[in-house]
Amino acid sequence: MKPKIYLIGRSHFHAEDFLSFLRNESTEWHRTPGATEPEEIVEVSGRVCYMSFGEKQSPRSNGDYIRNLINQGHESVLEHVTWTFLLTGVSRAFTHQLVRHRVGFAFSQLSQQYHEETAATFVEPAHLQRSPQALKAWRSAVALSQESYRTILDSLKELNGTPGLDLQQKEFKRAIRSAARSVLPNATETKIVMTANARALRYFFKVRGSIPGDVEMRQVAAALFNAVEAEAPALFADFRLDTLSDGSPVLAQRELNDNR
Repeated sequence: MKPKIYLIGRSHFHAEDFLSFLRNESTEWHRTPGATEPEEIVEVSGRVCYMSFGEKQSPRSNGDYIRNLINQGHESVLEHVTWTFLLTGVSRAFTHQLVRHRVGFAFSQLSQQYHEETAATFVEPAHLQRSPQALKAWRSAVALSQESYRTILDSLKELNGTPGLDLQQKEFKRAIRSAARSVLPNATETKIVMTANARALRYFFKVRGSIPGDVEMRQVAAALFNAVEAEAPALFADFRLDTLSDGSPVLAQRELNDNR
């Protein structure tokens, strides 16, 4: 099972409203043909800080303008652009790491208290394929944990209404699922909705996209990069997607050249 990324939300630039603002200010904006909506949001956000429109507008293209912002470390305007993703086929071990990214991120994850996991699937770590013995041990442990989950759940269901479990139905289910989920491994597959702004994603790519020992993290980072790079290439032009010797993806960051 490999991570799968669904892009379910994005920033939209209401150009006509912005152009109306410029008319009220008796100025104009020389737009770059082909610039995407996220790229234009970043550009106008930066230009509003100085009202660098009309005669005050530099001859830089949208891409050059954004490249200069990034080179100067002025990335706060990138926070105005966000994307929302649904991630599936990822492990809870992965999401434990992912949700540590708080600034510029928002998360909504499948709850094991409300969703019964008797039919749970599991994410097999890539490196297990190199050792038949390790893979066998992993699969055995996963099967045992799933069997234990079902046994715990079924056994506790029979105690409905007894002291300590004399709860309303919603809370009874929460209680027994909480007990049963304690035996499930970090490899349990989960689903999570994630919203992140462009600046936060750039930081995520920098610190998470190149960790040699974490294949799943690099796979997710690569999938996210492919999605947003297609939407706003100028915002991520200093990142390059490559592969390691085992064929797994890795992200590398390079310095942008203003004359590029």
